[in-house]
Amino acid sequence: MSKGALIFFCGKMGAGKTTKSREIAEARNAVRVSEDEWLEEVYPRKITSLEDYIEYSALLRPPIKKLVQSILMTGTDVVMDYPANTIQQRRWFRSIFSEIQAPHDLIYIDLPNELCIERIAKRRAEQPERAASDTVEMFEQVTRYFAAPTFDEGFNTTVISENE
Repeated sequence: MSKGALIFFCGKMGAGKTTKSREIAEARNAVRVSEDEWLEEVYPRKITSLEDYIEYSALLRPPIKKLVQSILMTGTDVVMDYPANTIQQRRWFRSIFSEIQAPHDLIYIDLPNELCIERIAKRRAEQPERAASDTVEMFEQVTRYFAAPTFDEGFNTTVISENE
């Protein structure tokens, strides 16, 4: 039996990773795994800072990895709405698909900071519960760690830019 493909995303806060993950999961009839949803379900109201996010996200990684690998082994595609925004995060994704020799697609949504900040403001207005975390300050704090994927990392990468 062939394995499912792992689809994951790189893009700054507000780039549209969640929206694109939903579109692709629906189009491919794939299982979608959302970090934000899992964190809210498992650790409700615990994440109030970037440090909290880093801590609780790390706790979720081992069981999520096993779950995703199990799904991929059935031949079902998995769309992960998790950030692959740093080299370290992308190493984790590589371990998921390479350990079981599953195919993968890294989708890099490459948008300018100004557009991402506009989208964050819109999201904050539409989802008031995100007002504390969806701020320009948080965008700037998180973006300091952002590293676009490079060719030498060896991923199957699709780039989506502002013009698409």
